[in-house]
Amino acid sequence: MKHRTIKSNIFFTGVIDWDRKLFDELIPLPEGTSYNSYIVQGSEKTALIDTADPSKKKEFLKNISKIDTKIDYIISHHAEQDHSGLIPEVLNLYPDAKVISSTQCKEMLKELLLIDDSQFKAVEDGEAISLGDKNLKFIYTPWVHWPETMVTYLEEDKILFSCDFFGSHLATSDLFVTDEPLVYRAAKRYYAEIMMPFRPFIQKDIEKLQPLEIKLIAPSHGPIYENPDFIIEAYKDWISDETKNEVIVPYVSMHGSTKELADYLVDTLIDGGLTVKPFNLTTADIGDLALALVDASTVVIATPTVLTGPHPSAVYAAYLVNALRPKLKFASIIGSYGWGGRTVDLLKGFLTNLKAEIIEPVIVKGFPKEEDFKNIEKLAEEIVRKHKEQNLI
Repeated sequence: MKHRTIKSNIFFTGVIDWDRKLFDELIPLPEGTSYNSYIVQGSEKTALIDTADPSKKKEFLKNISKIDTKIDYIISHHAEQDHSGLIPEVLNLYPDAKVISSTQCKEMLKELLLIDDSQFKAVEDGEAISLGDKNLKFIYTPWVHWPETMVTYLEEDKILFSCDFFGSHLATSDLFVTDEPLVYRAAKRYYAEIMMPFRPFIQKDIEKLQPLEIKLIAPSHGPIYENPDFIIEAYKDWISDETKNEVIVPYVSMHGSTKELADYLVDTLIDGGLTVKPFNLTTADIGDLALALVDASTVVIATPTVLTGPHPSAVYAAYLVNALRPKLKFASIIGSYGWGGRTVDLLKGFLTNLKAEIIEPVIVKGFPKEEDFKNIEKLAEEIVRKHKEQNLI
């Protein structure tokens, strides 16, 4: 395959990973991913922007070799190895090259990749370097999604090389976005799984980018945006405080009792005019749950009691919700028990990061009875009422 040109003297040198199905041994990748890298060739100097995951060493080195140029700078936006892991390999090929990074990223790369201090040029927020006829400006964007992250703005071509910001785990042969609905879902899922815990920081970082005239956004994963407003406006929606008329019901049931409660709650909420998204925790893709949490107003975790506490799958769901810090307004718990336990107290303890109001849980003994279903109806009525108070219905 020939080299891929974005604009004159600007090339894509990344690698598509069609087969990767898990990221960080944690995040499912149903659509694969890419490790985007770019070369910007100026009249005097050439910069390589990020590298690729070490598992793709052969393909990556082949891609940069297609560009007939000497690399003077290696720009490292982010120390995580899917972007930085092949910097030592590039330095072996171009030993005089300097690694450009934020001051914090420099220290992290020295620890993670054992790169010598002398091979770095740390830059400050807002600093720029000249490639001759092209100038690269570096902008710190901390906590998107690590503390050392920065982005690069190519002033003459008005391209934002955004690293993980605005990215999507999506393996595609399209260099640019051609299917906006497909990319929207992939980018939203990426935001949900990786960026959502840092929503307040991202709000500030987007404000920081506002003065820039951006014609292209070239992220570190997924296709390039020729319509930057498409993804910027999506992010503004996701990071806002606005929620939708949606209830998420993650549930697990061992002998059917909790499922009866969950099903009854789902049906009652639908009758009340709410959009409901149930997730069977034994089979659900955890990334889909994260995706649903971006817009939801309410979550109700449904679990049986196992050895006096919640089912481990429910614990994992609660831990995930707490870690991702979605903008939920309300939360509750339903479930069943055989002889007693501390399910409610333990699950509440896993939700301490949420600013959501906890609505009175419904926990029943054994298989639900008529009175138990009435209590589920009351819970549903309370959720509907609170959604109306928030002008969601």
